Amino acid sequence: MRDINISQVIITMSQHFLLSAKARTLSVWKVMELTDAQAFEVFKEVRWGAGEEVACPVCGAIGKHYFQRTRKQWRCKDCSHTFSVTSGTIFAFHKLPLRVYLAAIAIYTNAVKGISALQLARDLGVQYKTAFVLAHKIRESLMEKRDDAPLSGEIHMDGAYVNGHIRPMNKKEDRIDRRLAVHQRPDKRCVFVMRQKCQELAAGAVKTLTFVLKGENQEDVSKLANEFVKKGSIICADESNAYDPLHAKFDTRRVNHSVEYRADDGTTNNLAESYFARFRRMQYGQTHKFGNLYLANYANEAAYREDTRRWANGRIFTDIMKKCAHTLTNRDWCGYWQGNKRQTERLAS
Repeated sequence: MRDINISQVIITMSQHFLLSAKARTLSVWKVMELTDAQAFEVFKEVRWGAGEEVACPVCGAIGKHYFQRTRKQWRCKDCSHTFSVTSGTIFAFHKLPLRVYLAAIAIYTNAVKGISALQLARDLGVQYKTAFVLAHKIRESLMEKRDDAPLSGEIHMDGAYVNGHIRPMNKKEDRIDRRLAVHQRPDKRCVFVMRQKCQELAAGAVKTLTFVLKGENQEDVSKLANEFVKKGSIICADESNAYDPLHAKFDTRRVNHSVEYRADDGTTNNLAESYFARFRRMQYGQTHKFGNLYLANYANEAAYREDTRRWANGRIFTDIMKKCAHTLTNRDWCGYWQGNKRQTERLAS
């Protein structure tokens, strides 16, 4: 009878992190059970820390300002400005109870493939317009507070196109060559991703940066690599000619996806491909459509979910709350449904 290796059996039977109790440190129903006073204290502690000292969002004075208990507001001792716990943040001018916003962050946290505004509206019991703006405020905070420090080590790069599909005509004689530039849609965009590989074995990527381009071209790829990749790093890319200039400045390794998924020297582009797997599932299964005005925010959301895929949901919840509490009021999302919308898209070029 063949001998059985006990260590191999243990490794085979080991539980995935996301199935363990360590990954479940947050419960949405416990967040919804918070009273208004408890939700106020939670957001206050996340924004200013424990204690009685708070910072005025206008003059920046830190101290024990005069607190109006009935209105849950402070009056600054230096400039006499009256402010609340959400003043100057992405949630400024809120009308719903604060625990609803905490519940929205909790639901957003648990949606590992993203969440649609319609589903969020049903879960919170609010209008679609309210949930739409609320979800985008969270995405805006993730975008504003992302870490743009240069990547190092082994970097995987790739690009994927969105909003470029052209439905073929019913009859064959009426169809066009959709590969030609003249027949391409003008709102077609490329989501470009750079992912830093973890030094540990089989740990995947540790940091992801995304950008929106009009096309996967040499000029934009070279510019982004020079700005966000440290010298001496290894770059892994596919056969696209957009990455040809990188050979002059980086140790660039390529894999021809038209022939193979893994080169003979072991080079792959799997980290970038795994990001796009989550990105496409968020697109097809949840939001269904990405508007170009906010495409950069959607791409960054998928990057954030990839980077925090092995975090406990309680840790992700706290991290998103901190980002929201320290993101300044965004005028694009104040009066959005009254016509105050962003006018230009976020392009890296």
